[in-house]
Amino acid sequence: MKIIGLMSGTSADGVDAALVDIGGTGHKLKVKLLAFRTFPYPAPFRARLLEAMARGTVADVCHLNAVLGEWFARAALRALKAAKVPPHRVALIGSHGQTLHHLPRPRREPGLGTVRSTLQLGAPAIIAERTGITTVADFRSRDMAAGGEGAPLAPYLHALLFRHLSLSRAVVNIGGISNLTYLPAHGGLGEVRAFDTGPGNMVIDGVVRYITAGRQTFDLGGRLARGGTPHEELLQTLLEYPFLRRRPPKSTGREEFGERFLDLFLRQGKLLGLSDADLVATATAYTARTIADALKFLPRRVEEVFISGGGAKNPTLMRMLQDMIGVPVRPIEALGWDGRALEAVAFAVFAYQHVKGVPCNLPNVTGAKRAVVLGTYTPAHPKR
Repeated sequence: MKIIGLMSGTSADGVDAALVDIGGTGHKLKVKLLAFRTFPYPAPFRARLLEAMARGTVADVCHLNAVLGEWFARAALRALKAAKVPPHRVALIGSHGQTLHHLPRPRREPGLGTVRSTLQLGAPAIIAERTGITTVADFRSRDMAAGGEGAPLAPYLHALLFRHLSLSRAVVNIGGISNLTYLPAHGGLGEVRAFDTGPGNMVIDGVVRYITAGRQTFDLGGRLARGGTPHEELLQTLLEYPFLRRRPPKSTGREEFGERFLDLFLRQGKLLGLSDADLVATATAYTARTIADALKFLPRRVEEVFISGGGAKNPTLMRMLQDMIGVPVRPIEALGWDGRALEAVAFAVFAYQHVKGVPCNLPNVTGAKRAVVLGTYTPAHPKR
């Protein structure tokens, strides 16, 4: 069946839409990417969204849930129009939504014990109504209800697509947050290990926005970092951050590495007299070091590393990773996939597995007590 996967990550810079053809049963699927588009949020809307993540009121959250539903529906329809595929030929939409807040570590609630929570915005009812396509959404919540962290989820797709018979691999997605998937040679789903390693582009982007007064939102081509020198003392201080020392399973987001962390980073950098270029270089080196250091949590050494997400387009970051890891580090395109599309493809796969009744969380990754079917189902209008 043809399915659209929709995704907006922790960078909150727009909606990724992947049109995917999927067939097969159980965990033996054939997955083919038919088309992929990214639809950036307008700068004022992105600013509102980031503000809501930091200090949003209940009214802000209520309104943005509906507005994001409209944005996601529009992205799906525009992707179909570009691919010249009519909506009636698409069986499902799998929408991750936009994470507003993610609290994977249990919090004690009087009378109830401990509770984990997560909140993704982008009303699936609006997506189904506007597109006429049955929509599956809210994929993290079921894993959390089963005792897991609700993330990362994409390692299931990495295992389906990228396992190798004789080589142990790591797949690292560098979006706003970085996450690492370990795929042992000859390994099955039960042997996959994965977790968030820390910040991906989030801190780098924040520093660039600060030093350019918002004129730039990311370090294009890694040019700013290339012109600076990482400050080793600041790096060592930041590498003591508690999340980095925690053993997996673990996941994170803006709650750990968002605005408060960025303020701390910038204050420390200014106290040390770092230039603008040195600040960007240090933030880039921090991302690279947290990824390289995360390899110590793996049961065995990997023989090759593949990078997806926006970080793969940063040559300075890729060069730092190669120097620090010491095994071949290549973009995921070397395996024949568009790295920008992978997470959107994953949510198309999750929607497919939802209607097939196949669990596709990985308890050994998220810490859930059992494998569960992910997502909630919002049917299209019966007269579609």
